[in-house]
This record gives sequence, C-alpha cells and structure tokens, in this order.
Amino acid sequence: MFDLAIIGGGPAGYVAAQRAGEAGLKVVLFEKGNLGGVCLNEGCIPTKALLYCAKMYSHAKGSEKFGVKAEGVSYDYSDMQKRKTRVVRRLVGGVKASMKAYSVEVVNAIATLAEREGEGFLVTAGEQSYQARKLLICSGSAASIPPIPGLKEGLESGVVLTNKELLDIQEVPQSLTIIGGGVIGTEFAALFSSLGTKVSVVEMAPKILGPMDGEISSLLQGIYAKRGVDFRLGCKVCGIEGNEVVYEDADGQQCRIAGDKILISVGRRARLDGLGLESMGVECGRGGIIVDEKMRTNIPGVYAAGDVTGFSMLAHTASREGEVAVNDILGIEDRMSYKAIPSVIYSNPEAAGVGVTEENAPEGSLVLKLPMTYSGRFMAENEQTDGICKIIADASSQVVIGAHILGNPCSEIIQSACIAIESGMTLDQLRKVVFPHPTVSEIIKETAWQKA
Repeated sequence: MFDLAIIGGGPAGYVAAQRAGEAGLKVVLFEKGNLGGVCLNEGCIPTKALLYCAKMYSHAKGSEKFGVKAEGVSYDYSDMQKRKTRVVRRLVGGVKASMKAYSVEVVNAIATLAEREGEGFLVTAGEQSYQARKLLICSGSAASIPPIPGLKEGLESGVVLTNKELLDIQEVPQSLTIIGGGVIGTEFAALFSSLGTKVSVVEMAPKILGPMDGEISSLLQGIYAKRGVDFRLGCKVCGIEGNEVVYEDADGQQCRIAGDKILISVGRRARLDGLGLESMGVECGRGGIIVDEKMRTNIPGVYAAGDVTGFSMLAHTASREGEVAVNDILGIEDRMSYKAIPSVIYSNPEAAGVGVTEENAPEGSLVLKLPMTYSGRFMAENEQTDGICKIIADASSQVVIGAHILGNPCSEIIQSACIAIESGMTLDQLRKVVFPHPTVSEIIKETAWQKA
C-alpha cells in the first residue's frame, strides 16, 4: 500500500510528490500526459519561451537607441518553436529525474477513483489497481469552451484555436483575433503583435486583465494600442462565421472582425469529469472541488490542490497548495494563505500585482505611487518609460496590503511586496529594508516613502 496517491503531475502534483517523497512517504503519481502539467507543457513555460524570443527580436530592432547598430534584423519562427520545445523537454526531464530521486512511482495512465477500501483508497489506472492511505487530487484545468454559435465548427476546421494549439503553429499568422482580454489573451497579443501580426482583442468587460489594478491595465493597454493592437472592449461575441468573429459592441451595434486565426481565451475550468469523485462523495462547488485551508475535502484522507479547486488557477498557487496538503498529511501545522498571491503579465513591459488593488481597497486606504523613471537602473536599461509602481497600505495601521507595478522586470521584483504583505509589514518596516543599489527593485522602497 502506498502512503499517498496523487492524481495529476502538474505544479501541484509533482511538487507535492517531491515533498512527500523527501519526507519518506511511499508515493504513486498518476499522470496521463507529460509530467509538468499544463504549465510546463502547454502554458506558462512554452509561452514565456516564445515571449522571450519575441522580446529579443524587439530589442534587436530597437538596438540603435542603445548605440548598437544592427542591419537586416529578422526572425525565424520555426527556430523559435524549436527552442521552445528544447526548453520544455529539458524541464520535463528535470521533473522526471526528481521523481526518480524521491522514489516516486509514476504511472502514465488515466486514473479513476474506485472506492474506499479498508483504511485507504483504491485508484484504478489502465488495468491495474493501486491502494493508498491518503489521496491528493491535482487534475488541473482545461480551456473553457463557451457555447458560441460556430465555435465548434471553427475548432474543427482549425481556424479557431485554444492556447494549446496556438503555441504549436509553425507559421505566424498575418492577422489574429483574440476572444478574451485576460492574462492568456493579453500575452498572446503581446507575442504576435511583436512579430508583426495584426492583432485584435474582443473583450466583454470594459477593461483588459480582469481583476488586475485598473490603472496598470489601462497603461498597458495604451502601450499596446500604440503598437497597433486593436482593443474592442465592452463587446459581446455573438458567433463565429468562418474566420470572422461576430460581436455586439457597447452601443448594441452588430459588428464583424476577420482574422487568419481566432484564439478562444475566456478562462479555464477545473478538470472534474472522469475522476470518479461521485463514487466517494467528494463535494464540488461551482468552480471545482471544495477544500478548507489545509486543502482537505469533505472526505477524510482526501485532499485537492491546484486548478481543480477552481480558485486561484495559478501554477505558483498550485505548488504551495500541494505543499500545504502534504504537510497536513505529515502532521505538520500549515495553512494556505491567499493574501499575497502574485499575478504577472509577461508582456513587454511586464505588469505584476499582489494583494488588493486600488479599486477594491478599503475606503481611506493609503495609495502611494511613483513613476518607474525614478529608478536609475530602470532608466539605464529601458526605453519604454510609461511604468509605475503603486503600494497600498491600511490607513490606520499602515500595514502593506497591495502592490502593483508596470515596467521591466517587475516579475522578478514583485516578490519583495509579496513578502511584505504576507508577513504583515508596515510602510515604516519596508522603508528600513536595505535594497541593493542600483537595482530596479529599489522602486518598491522608494514608493513606500511617497505621500498618499
């Protein structure tokens, strides 16, 4: 009998397997595809690999601003794709090696919960059955496919793509229509507009990037609008006809927009079907499996982590949730906290945020702002100077409760704000932290010194 059976080898599953194996538990991990899940194989990593290639191309084209003259700058998308594939394969290989190092048995098959058996649980995979004392469900998520007329036919014809298919195309489309202006849609808009594609984004909400701080998302939208991305906000998609998206604009007028390819990017949904959850009576809500702060389901001994809970749907959240579940299994006191979960948009420039936004901050909160141009390191390395750093603090206690940044490389410096929020630091405590100079990260400390 195994101590722990994990269904799903994504960021929640494989990190949990590493932690459990390191602690000496006998672990079996079920993954029907490649280890690493959506993030490593068809999401975070391949997207960022291509985005970095596009960023390098943009830097090369604009190198004259830095005193570097380059002629005949071009790109080869097939080579970009090959590099992306190499990166993914190497990282997948690393996860496989870690499973072996921690003596985790990996079963490449679809796993189904069979029933409770004695003191444990029975999981079937292929023609075999596996028994484990504890169970952790990390089955992840899939792209949401809304009931838009003509969408099914578009997917079948190859005109309409999800992010998975778009990542694997071998030629850059001349035009791309993106349905959905969330994180995935915005990053693909950044990628393909950098490579010369005419990109249009159709979004139902009045702003892109959903819950991201409104000022940050507005500034980023403005930057890409200047680069030619056509944003059509407040528009409801009514159907897809061939390569045309039919939508109703904010004034109620029916409009059409054509694209060589159409990306459907309207969010993700938890993978619940086919797991056999009903056989055990695992309670699910509207978005996914219901868990408590220790990642426990309503069934003793059964845990869930990652996108399958339908809550945060971020790889870094999933990894931490997997750790919390394993710690509870090991009897180590731990609880999942969501107050400092960072969100990053890997556009150029990058945008990042953590904690409350200015829009949803409690009334009277302190909002401190500073242009990124205040940072000497930022000015030395960036020509795009529309960036901003914003810190939000509680009015009475001055505890930091939010931070939002637009400007490179905010994906690498937002963690300072995460630590401040998670540990309950005040503005005064943040001001006393010594940041290295010159670094872009100093902007966080300098913003903390501003007046609200």
